[in-house]
Amino acid sequence: MRGEPLFREHGTQAAALCWRLNPGLEILLITSRNSKRWIVPKGWLMADLGPAESAAREAMEEAGITGDISQEPLGTFYYLKEKKDGSVVACSVDVFSLHATGQQTDWPEKGTRELMWLSPDQAAMRVAEPGLRRILQDFARNAPAIARRAG
Repeated sequence: MRGEPLFREHGTQAAALCWRLNPGLEILLITSRNSKRWIVPKGWLMADLGPAESAAREAMEEAGITGDISQEPLGTFYYLKEKKDGSVVACSVDVFSLHATGQQTDWPEKGTRELMWLSPDQAAMRVAEPGLRRILQDFARNAPAIARRAG
């Protein structure tokens, strides 16, 4: 006899791994609104935008960050999102590289989240999701090549 599925819904999100050279490579982490855990800007795909552009929009709305977004994801991680009604949605998150070239002085979620620029290794230690941690660690291993291309 088959039981009920554990999760009735599955969602797809897009995230921006925002980075800059200052002078070394730094990664932006922000806090989630409810649990205050450290994450990268992410959210649901937007109907009028592709995945990369959705990720870039999340970076601007959640952290005021603007820049150049890659069209190919760095990787995908999975997590369980608790909704306001207490139900849980299994989410897959495609993570796109965003070379941060600016930050707005005002943005929609300013004041609702903390922001912190960290080395890739420090950022990887702060995030809770193992899949996101792996993506950050892979990004850190590729940091010299990233710096040369951006320089």
